[in-house]
Amino acid sequence: MFSDVALPLPDDFGKTPDGIPVKIFTLTNSHGAKLRVMNFGAIVLSIEVPDRNGKSGDIALGYKTLAEYIKDTPYFGAVVGRYGNRIANGKFTLDGTTYTLATNNEPGGIPCALHGGLKGFDKAIWDGVGVEKPGATGVRFDYRSKDGEEGYPGNLDVTVTYWLTNDNEWQIDYAAATDKATPVNITQHSYFNLKGEGNGDILGHELTLNSSRFTPVTAGLIPTGELRPVAGTPFDFTSPHAIGERIDAKDDQIQFGGGYDHNWVLDGKPGELSPAATVYEPTTGRVMEVLTTEPGIQFYAGNFLDGSLTGKQGKPYARRSGLALETQHFPDSPNHPDFPNTILRPGEEFKSTTVYRFSVR
Repeated sequence: MFSDVALPLPDDFGKTPDGIPVKIFTLTNSHGAKLRVMNFGAIVLSIEVPDRNGKSGDIALGYKTLAEYIKDTPYFGAVVGRYGNRIANGKFTLDGTTYTLATNNEPGGIPCALHGGLKGFDKAIWDGVGVEKPGATGVRFDYRSKDGEEGYPGNLDVTVTYWLTNDNEWQIDYAAATDKATPVNITQHSYFNLKGEGNGDILGHELTLNSSRFTPVTAGLIPTGELRPVAGTPFDFTSPHAIGERIDAKDDQIQFGGGYDHNWVLDGKPGELSPAATVYEPTTGRVMEVLTTEPGIQFYAGNFLDGSLTGKQGKPYARRSGLALETQHFPDSPNHPDFPNTILRPGEEFKSTTVYRFSVR
């Protein structure tokens, strides 16, 4: 065992309605940061990091109990897949065969498949085991998505490893292999509030995105195929802007999403770990940087939270009380051959890394 980390051991977190035990793993580092995760949905339950005064706080939205996650959740803290984000009409054609998925989302009254379907990776029971390496402690989750699951072809073997490093980084390593060609787009759907979960909205957070283009959408939040420059639009975060500054602008794209719920095309080189986003919260001084090997990032401002869900502090999560920054390939890519490829074939390996780095200023 390495002297600067502690191998995380699982604790009980109850059972599913089918009687399957669910386990929690707690990762800690030398600076007092803490990450709590469970093997149901590979869900992140809490992220505790200090503010500029050294006071630790939980910045991840979520619930107190397993039952709440099972009953109703907008993907709080979960790994989503087999295909994160949306696929138009729940259909795609691959190698001459058309596949039909569940349409579990209807933005603008237009049906689509969202985040893997009715029972995606967010509702799976993953095999979890504590792991360690110099300067970091982690947990590795493994899951086999069977051929035909949620309508997708091929047996897909997926590994997601969470690391908490002594540099206050939460690193996520994804890997997958298949025995039949299939779309793959796996991401992490944590909602963040750098003031602390349950402590109001995120409109005062200042966001920077390393992106000069985004993918505009239809009223059904499906990309049109265009890569549109952000310059001169409310989507320009190439320099820092408060999230609330332009979130209700009179702009068709803003109105389609009820605010920000779009994919930005990252300016970094896909496949290389590059800066994607920075979020700064002025009252606490907390900073979150996002780095990724992915070509895109979905910035979602929590527009569909409506106060009906109650968080860990017993406070309702009102509209825009959390933000998600989901590193990804572009939505509906199987139906857009000009977008970066999301088809994984036998003999290939899907690999992706995203880092959320926490600091203060």
